[in-house]
Amino acid sequence: MSNLTSMRDEISPEDADRAVMYGFLGRMLQAAPSDDDLAVLRSLSADDTPMGLLLGEISASARDVAAVDLARDYHDLFIGLGRGEFVPFGSYYLTGFLHEKPLAELRASMAGFGIERAEGVSEPEDHIAALMQMMEGLILGEFGQVASLDEQKQFFTAHIGSWAGHFFKDLAASGTSRFYSAVGALGEQFMAVEAEAFAMAQ
Repeated sequence: MSNLTSMRDEISPEDADRAVMYGFLGRMLQAAPSDDDLAVLRSLSADDTPMGLLLGEISASARDVAAVDLARDYHDLFIGLGRGEFVPFGSYYLTGFLHEKPLAELRASMAGFGIERAEGVSEPEDHIAALMQMMEGLILGEFGQVASLDEQKQFFTAHIGSWAGHFFKDLAASGTSRFYSAVGALGEQFMAVEAEAFAMAQ
């Protein structure tokens, strides 16, 4: 049995579900969904929980849009000509500028966990998608070992909790794209759930 398989055996179903949600949000914000991604999203089934209903809205919005349209929406929202409607980086959300102290602090935390910037990625590491994927990796043990709940809490509090909820709330309120508004609403709800759970963890 591989070390990774052994580590995943240590993860509770609840934590596995959390990792899936972090990974899902990271994927949705890393790039616009492809045709294959949209096929999967359109097949999602919703339940009557708050998170399930929001996933249902993402699925419904995916049925009403083509990949080429979402690529344009993604560009308008996050890239733009010079800059998009949103600048989805922690430093920018917290200070109004890129490459500021929050990014330096994140890089120090990444080094402590053995997290390295992916090859070919030139943008700062405090992009919201990268942070969601880092949390996924910490929960699943993809950086060497499964992070303890206290370690997860420290990382979340230091680098995500102070701004990601605001980002997702703003994205949910944007009228640019029904799909990305739905992604924002899901992210806002999930960040609130995570913040509450970490606040209760002692």
